[in-house]
Amino acid sequence: ERSVNMADNSAAEATPPPSIDGNILVAKSLARLGVTHMFGVVGIPVTSLASRAMALGIRFIAFHNEQSAGYAASAYGYLTGRPGILLTVSGPGCVHGLAGLSNAWANKWPMVMISGSCDQRDAGRGDFQELDQVEAVKAFSKLSEKAKDVREIPNCVARVLDRAIAGRPGGCYLDLPSDVLRQKISESEAENLVADAEKSRKHEPNRETLRSEIESAVSLLRKAERPLIVFGKGAAYSRAEDELKKLVELTGIPFLPTPMGKGLLPDTHELSATAARSLAIGKCDVALVVGARLNWLLHFGESPKWSKEVKFILVDVSEEEIELRKPHLGIAGDAKRVIGLLNREIKDDPFCLGKTNPWVESISKKAKENGEKMEAQLGKDVVPFNFLTPMRIIRDAILAVQGKSPVVVSEGANTMDVGRSVLVQKEPRTRLDAGTWGTMGVGLGYCIAAAVASPDRLVVAVEGDSGFGFSAMEVETLVRYNLAVVVIVFNNGGVYGGDRRSPEEISGPHKEDPAPTSFVPNAGYHKLIEAFGGKGYVVETPDELRSALSESFAARKPAVVNVIVDPFAGAESGRLQHKN
Repeated sequence: ERSVNMADNSAAEATPPPSIDGNILVAKSLARLGVTHMFGVVGIPVTSLASRAMALGIRFIAFHNEQSAGYAASAYGYLTGRPGILLTVSGPGCVHGLAGLSNAWANKWPMVMISGSCDQRDAGRGDFQELDQVEAVKAFSKLSEKAKDVREIPNCVARVLDRAIAGRPGGCYLDLPSDVLRQKISESEAENLVADAEKSRKHEPNRETLRSEIESAVSLLRKAERPLIVFGKGAAYSRAEDELKKLVELTGIPFLPTPMGKGLLPDTHELSATAARSLAIGKCDVALVVGARLNWLLHFGESPKWSKEVKFILVDVSEEEIELRKPHLGIAGDAKRVIGLLNREIKDDPFCLGKTNPWVESISKKAKENGEKMEAQLGKDVVPFNFLTPMRIIRDAILAVQGKSPVVVSEGANTMDVGRSVLVQKEPRTRLDAGTWGTMGVGLGYCIAAAVASPDRLVVAVEGDSGFGFSAMEVETLVRYNLAVVVIVFNNGGVYGGDRRSPEEISGPHKEDPAPTSFVPNAGYHKLIEAFGGKGYVVETPDELRSALSESFAARKPAVVNVIVDPFAGAESGRLQHKN
């Protein structure tokens, strides 16, 4: 009996403790550190990682192309305030993913790209999909980490997640060699490593805003004759809508949102200067700019668009941005917090311009005049469709949606420009467009990100046919995950619309080829989604469009509405001839 017990004990001692590999450890680290969603394209060596992440409660949205998945991850970071996670294979997968990582860099949105890579022992020998990926991502990554051993994984994951949201948000990169993903350690050691990574997380403290900076800003606004508040997607990311609303109501100062700042305060607000933009920026003497960079979107803050005498108060999370722009007064800090401090300072000694203030009256008058001109143009039913008629119908359909406002994704040249003027945003973070870089191809990725981040909202994409083409195959992804997304395609037969060449340009041995801007006329884009089981519509009249929108919005199922537009309705610049 004693010998049997000894044998049993020996067998127990010989049984190795339960172990996990690098794939499971990455998934466990992500889940424990707060990741709930991932986007990507799987393959060698990361397929198991995606499956393990799903088993641990992370929703993995699988795409056809890493570019679209990357755009989704970047937009998810903006919409949620948490890093969007992109998973790619090695080599070309990582290169395709750079589209999303660079988009996060350009727009200052938090994102982490995770890519598999070749075995470390084979690096430099021409291994399968070999690439020095850490070097390849350098221009667009705030922090790049490479886990060289399985035990480094939890801390690497924690560092890239934290750095993505620290200070000015942006993209980070995590490299996972194949051999590291295959390495194994005991479950107990893995648990200790993850627990240690959780404990060691570091969050950068907010820069302390000086009281003198707040006092100076309030003094400038108080003394200004023609003050203006400008806010952008940085303020939207900061969730500063309540503070901005209070500031505008306290002071009566007109405001101007950048395209993706629209909705922080409703476009219909009586102090909105959007419809009087040229007057507002051209005549203001003090401009409080919150979470918006003085880049090309704001004419670099220079004349002739702006007055030479304008004094900028620039509120930005990045001290480097303030140093670059050299405003009259710079306040480095989180937009929500800084505006809250301004409100507190003003409350102690309030001032308000009032509706009869000459500056407010001039803005209101110009906005009303331009609004009436726009409505006069929108009021006409033009068939074959121009851009304005269908855009008005789309606007009215979106405004009629009950409950939470839909998220609008806008992409294209003419389509996006007209949509910016016509579509109405009433809630924050309900407009996604080509952004700082003017990136085409973001549409379907943004739609999927919005649907995943806000499952209680309808998502409506208003796309040019060229912009749609970059990511059109992802309509299958919409159907596969049954996402509440309606994609409206303005089909005008090409980039800007068909063949715009002059007679002199139609020459040479290939003159019979289609123009560089031309697509197949009247293409059946709606049939693409039907191939996967979604709903497609083709419309050419106002009644057909209204019917398609009513039905698709009510169904909240994946749909494509193919709107046939006159190919000569647009312009190459992407700006129509009317003035707003």
